[in-house]
Amino acid sequence: MTHTPAYDPRSVAVRQLTAAVRARAEQIEAGRRLPPYLARAMAEAGLFRMCVPNAFGGREAEPTALLETIESMATADGAAGWCLMIGATTGLLAGFLPEDVAREIYENPLAITGGVFAPKGTATVVDGGYRVTGRWPFASGCQHCDWLTGGSIVDDGSGPRLLFFPRSDVQVVDSWKVSGLLGTGSHDIEVTDVFVPAGREVTLGVTPPTQPGPLYRFPVFGLLALGVASVALGIARAAMDELTSLADDKTPTHATRRLGERSATQAQVARATAALHAARSGLFSAVEDAWAQATCLPDVGTDQRVALRLAATHTTRTAAEVVDAMYELGGGTSIYASSPLQRHFRDIHVVTQHVMVAPATYELAGRLLLGVPADTTML
Repeated sequence: MTHTPAYDPRSVAVRQLTAAVRARAEQIEAGRRLPPYLARAMAEAGLFRMCVPNAFGGREAEPTALLETIESMATADGAAGWCLMIGATTGLLAGFLPEDVAREIYENPLAITGGVFAPKGTATVVDGGYRVTGRWPFASGCQHCDWLTGGSIVDDGSGPRLLFFPRSDVQVVDSWKVSGLLGTGSHDIEVTDVFVPAGREVTLGVTPPTQPGPLYRFPVFGLLALGVASVALGIARAAMDELTSLADDKTPTHATRRLGERSATQAQVARATAALHAARSGLFSAVEDAWAQATCLPDVGTDQRVALRLAATHTTRTAAEVVDAMYELGGGTSIYASSPLQRHFRDIHVVTQHVMVAPATYELAGRLLLGVPADTTML
């Protein structure tokens, strides 16, 4: 198979798609899912295949290109950026599956995968594979996925596995009634006594890659955390854009000057801009350092893995602080359903709850930075 051209996150096609998503942000929120035609358009543009190996017709994009694309999509709409992040990063698993299984799942160029790595299922070893039963919350984008994964505890004591199910074997339970990221459709998914053939599984952080590219030597959990942070960056950028637009038109109650003419607003926007820029720069610097190792070494070192997770968590928390500041500057306007600021506020505070960027990340990183023994499996 010929090599797929390098992926360009700034291409005309990507810009047109993000513009279409931006115009439908309210529809995405109201429908509590990414509309099927938008999911298909993203698939046709190859966005869900950014991490799929080149050998299977994927993009095998460098992490910086992946993150920039997720950030751009999240600036257009946080939920759409999140769905892209989940679908694209799940495609990374193709680089760890046996070749015949990877082709079965990813040979369709429009196939979308998603799922949940938390081990909420149970798998019984049987002849030729497993019988699996389980229910997994937070299955973002499950309604437009062709294949879904679910982490499961295997009854032979060998540890948890991430198993692949065709969409036809999975029941979607309407459970996504939440405060933010409504458009991600992150419902529960459930399987009951489903047979999964041997080979249709990976153990994250343990299964060695079956593909040779550096993308499959890059930390899997690190890439997921970076994807979450990229969504946060996009939402923060959108909040700043919205406040900038509002500041040009709004004169606050009891004030004589427009919001943008007030020194307090100017200072706050400047501080937020500096903070977001610094966090983003630190994030991409950590990515570039880890990528340099992935391209020339058999593994990325612990120091770089710690730096990735710290950068992802710090960026997400900084983005939340920026959104909070823009929301407060918007005053009473921010609370109305017609204001995008209230949606950005709700969305960013769902992003911060993801386990990959939770405060516990600081504890793990701190232990390692201080030379205290720690479990590095999730790095």
